[in-house]
Amino acid sequence: MQTQMMREAYVISRYIDKPLLIGGKKFDLRIYVLVTNYRPLKVWLSSLGFARFCNEKYSSDASEMNNMTMHLTNVAIQKKTDEYNADHGSKWSIENLRFYLEQTRGKQATDKCFDEIKNIIYISLKSVQSVIINDKHCFEMYGFDILIEDNLKPWLIEVNASPSLSTTTESDRKMKMSIMESLFQIVVPPEWFDENSKHGTNLSKEYQVGSFTVIIDESHQSDNDHTKKYAGNRSKGAVGSLWR
Repeated sequence: MQTQMMREAYVISRYIDKPLLIGGKKFDLRIYVLVTNYRPLKVWLSSLGFARFCNEKYSSDASEMNNMTMHLTNVAIQKKTDEYNADHGSKWSIENLRFYLEQTRGKQATDKCFDEIKNIIYISLKSVQSVIINDKHCFEMYGFDILIEDNLKPWLIEVNASPSLSTTTESDRKMKMSIMESLFQIVVPPEWFDENSKHGTNLSKEYQVGSFTVIIDESHQSDNDHTKKYAGNRSKGAVGSLWR
């Protein structure tokens, strides 16, 4: 009985009471990740994404724990507040966020933060690799929600399958249209239409397509160090890469 209980799987979560604040306000990140194959794992990361801000300044006071507009960045909640700005939708692009962090915390610390986000993506996908159905005709784009602590340590909030692509601003619409355009160029590349093509969503031989860059490709690795070939050296030089 004791052995059986020890084999049960658990998810451990904690409340981050010292999040990184900008202008005194809490925010989180939405990062888009495309998986075109699980076994072997092939993962694409989009440089397009955004930071969602609360419209009320953060407080860790226990009396404010139920204040959703202070603690939850969801647009559905924030757009109901008087402070919500429909022009920018309480969002920053990840590019602007990274620029801000480099100016206020330094490039080395910022690089480390974004490398750790990349590692979160890798660990999350590896944890489900053996249980996800692997079909060559299927792909999945995930929305990773990340919270950054005051010490620039990133934490995974959740992973959203088929994340919402509804838009709140014009810039939001352009960003998501660009993401979808790049996605379909990957899963339906030109060679897909070749007469002798085996079809499938994992045919692309490119390393970068639009805003997406390959960060993990286990079919090209001789060991388990995912950072050696993709998540590290090569991605740093990619044009428009989130991980420059």
